[in-house]
Amino acid sequence: MAAHLLRGAHLASGERVDVRIEGEQVAAVLPAGTPDSSTDEPAGSSTDLTGYLLAGAFVEPHAHLDKVFTADRVPTGDGTLAGAMAGYQTILADASDADVQSRARRALRTLVSNGTTAVRSHVGCGRLLGVRAVLSLVAVREDLRDLVDLELVAHVGGPGAGETWRVHRRRLTDALDAGADVVGGNPSNEADPVAALEECVAVAAERGVPVDLHVDETTDPSMLLLRRLAVLATQVGVPVTASHCVSLGFQDPGVAADVAAEVAAAGVSVVTLPATNLYLQGRRTWPRPRGLTAVDALLAAGVRVAAGGDNVRDPFNPAGRLDPLETASLAVTAAHQSPERAWSMIGTDARAVIGHPPAGPVPGARADLVAIRADSVGDAVALASAERLVWRAGRLVARTAVDRSGPVHEVTG
Repeated sequence: MAAHLLRGAHLASGERVDVRIEGEQVAAVLPAGTPDSSTDEPAGSSTDLTGYLLAGAFVEPHAHLDKVFTADRVPTGDGTLAGAMAGYQTILADASDADVQSRARRALRTLVSNGTTAVRSHVGCGRLLGVRAVLSLVAVREDLRDLVDLELVAHVGGPGAGETWRVHRRRLTDALDAGADVVGGNPSNEADPVAALEECVAVAAERGVPVDLHVDETTDPSMLLLRRLAVLATQVGVPVTASHCVSLGFQDPGVAADVAAEVAAAGVSVVTLPATNLYLQGRRTWPRPRGLTAVDALLAAGVRVAAGGDNVRDPFNPAGRLDPLETASLAVTAAHQSPERAWSMIGTDARAVIGHPPAGPVPGARADLVAIRADSVGDAVALASAERLVWRAGRLVARTAVDRSGPVHEVTG
């Protein structure tokens, strides 16, 4: 089995190490310069990572690859969630399969180059397109299987006018049959939110697949489906994830703590999505709030909390770099998390939320790794250096270098 040595990297702890990769796994982690860390492989079988921080590769737990890079196609709306949804509906009919695939490939390659080797993407499967977008992304998943692990969530809307819940259920099952891995949806926006929530969870339980729902994506504290989802999660044997959970951040502290405890007891994971929620939420409220979930209350209760990039350069968020370090930076500044906690929210915690086994510079772990030019985790989150190397299953899949040569501009007093 061919071995490869990563020499002289430093870990989040500050320790400098040599890491030996064999096949798809990390075989050994030894102090930098340890003679036993050398390999018998020919020259070129090692990589000098002096000056690089080495960690498990990032995970994107919540993307929308079918919508990415469509911001310039939609008329400028009012900046609200409802406005973004209405705007996106106007371009659905023009979205060809080739277009969806091209945009998704571009986004995934960017994510990989930024250090991401696993992505969970929600994919629309509503009245207008059926499972077309799901099928398009299944094809992309196959095309890029050597670069990234792509998991697809069937993001279904509720029944339209004159339709029944049987139609809603069929859309979900059709999407799963087409290759989606997870049941999704946005019950909070449906005419009967509780019924929509229960229907989605029921389908997931029947099919034995995870469920990841957009929950309480509103600053209205009277909308609190998360509490009902926690009850349902105790009754089914599938992993349950609640994304957004914005209204939890608008509860009284005691209520937020109680709900967080219920969520923790039920084993529900939460994904906070700062970029999109900061953009869409609170536009008509003064003083303007931060449209984020109660991250501190959830963490204090023991809930697994990940952070995701969500929408990127589409009607729901016209900005975004497809870089988890951008998400981590927002978790620090907007959600008041430490850089170290934010780093975990885009790494080990995000990996656990989507059900992937551990990865990183640990013996026996999968060799999904990112090396970034940085002195520390705080340095990496703050500066987000473009200089990165990325390994997936032991194979180098991306390397970005920065040419630092150029004219020197003399500054005089």
